[in-house]
Amino acid sequence: MNSRRVRPSRIAALALACAMMLTGCAGGGASDATGGASASTKSGTALNVYAFSVAKPAFDALGQGYAASGGGTVQASYGPSGDQSRKVAAGAPADVVAFSLAPDVTRLVTAGLVASDWNAGTLHGTPFGSVVVMVVRKGNPKGIKDWPDLLASGVSVVTPNPLSSGSAQWNLLAPYAAASDGGKNPAAGLAYVSSLVKDHIHSQPASAAEASESFRQGTGDVLLSYENEAIAAIKAGEAVEYVVPHQTFKIENAVAVVSKSSHPDAARAFVAYVESPSGQEAVARAGYRPADASVLAAHPEFVQPAKLWTIADLGGWPAVTASLFDKSTGAITQLYSKVTG
Repeated sequence: MNSRRVRPSRIAALALACAMMLTGCAGGGASDATGGASASTKSGTALNVYAFSVAKPAFDALGQGYAASGGGTVQASYGPSGDQSRKVAAGAPADVVAFSLAPDVTRLVTAGLVASDWNAGTLHGTPFGSVVVMVVRKGNPKGIKDWPDLLASGVSVVTPNPLSSGSAQWNLLAPYAAASDGGKNPAAGLAYVSSLVKDHIHSQPASAAEASESFRQGTGDVLLSYENEAIAAIKAGEAVEYVVPHQTFKIENAVAVVSKSSHPDAARAFVAYVESPSGQEAVARAGYRPADASVLAAHPEFVQPAKLWTIADLGGWPAVTASLFDKSTGAITQLYSKVTG
């Protein structure tokens, strides 16, 4: 099976606009404003965005671009996707939400805070994303090339806990899909994940940011991560490399307007900007894969794996949540509950 190590030239092209997120995203609830004073003067509107931690570089770029286009400032709060969703459900004053997983938006639809047709647009409410990759130490001392290598004796893997982190669910869906042939053999997929969790995952970080920090501090041999996080880590000078597995998973991040926004027109305008060619170019330059196919095609630095599985291949989020991640019935969450006690 093929694996790829990102070359420095590709890293520079992709990460030009990335802030270093492995540190910048750490700490749920941290807030940042983008747009500058001139943007606030133009519109007088400051939007509150509640986003998952890994999205910080994207919203830094989007906030700057939105301001330059005549919009207002964007004040973003970051944390684990599920935690951010629950905060908004509990009354946090969000205008726009950006979550790792569509089910975290579904929670707000159920609560009457997001319209049921939030994903009816051209980009289906998921305007950008990434792919699951394996981050390894410089020189790849364990010789990691593909998913079977993670089950080798002595290999320790770092990934967040799927009970709190949307990133963790994507990370585990990648090997599950590869081992199960896109869900055709769920027993094989679960057998792989079971071995991975029981024998090779020895810590339970709450978020992608915590997992990245743990790996940076020396825990583990392999970090399962978003591609954009790996790019930015290398750009920042960290002694790591990353491998794109032969088969991996397409990460689709959800963005929606909160129906009880204090600035509904501005919130809709910002989401429209995110989905526009300019917004799509901004996220691409920040290291994320844009959902607009024409913009993605203009960025050949995004390597296409031999097989890129999607959530649709596994039957969609309702089916995947019920079978794998539901807290009561999900096979993977039940596995985690047994391991963590």
